[in-house]
Amino acid sequence: MATGRTTPQDGLPGHSRRNLLRGGALVALGAAVVPVTGCDLLDRGDDGPPPPDPLEPVAAEAAALEARYRAAITAAPDLAGRLTPIADAHRAHADELRRVIGRPAPSGSPTVAPATAGTDPAALLSALSGAEQQGRKNAARACAAAPADRAALLGSIAAARATHLEALK
Repeated sequence: MATGRTTPQDGLPGHSRRNLLRGGALVALGAAVVPVTGCDLLDRGDDGPPPPDPLEPVAAEAAALEARYRAAITAAPDLAGRLTPIADAHRAHADELRRVIGRPAPSGSPTVAPATAGTDPAALLSALSGAEQQGRKNAARACAAAPADRAALLGSIAAARATHLEALK
């Protein structure tokens, strides 16, 4: 025996008008939800460039410090043996920071004039020491504010800059 409604024409089991209306309402509701949940499907990507990474200033400072050391080496070649390893360390720091950020370094190298006019080694070392001290403070500040996955890198950069200060004495 058939349960439910029967169609009036042939007496076979069928669907009630109420069930058809419910089904139609569900289809209409589904059609209304799809555009809301699929908003990102038609996103054109006009969001603009991503915001600057908090490591950008530290990376730029590392590159600038390297440039200052290279300029000092050019101004006083006798300091090359002492300053080249420090300049190389700053280059390595800048490269690693850029790798972590996921962005290439800005095109062109930063051009920084020697810290002082002339080639006086004592004046050059003093100017580099001041820049290195400020760089150490900035790296330590960035380390304190950084998430755990970046704090180790920033902490080692701050420590390296502290050792650079000792090498400049």
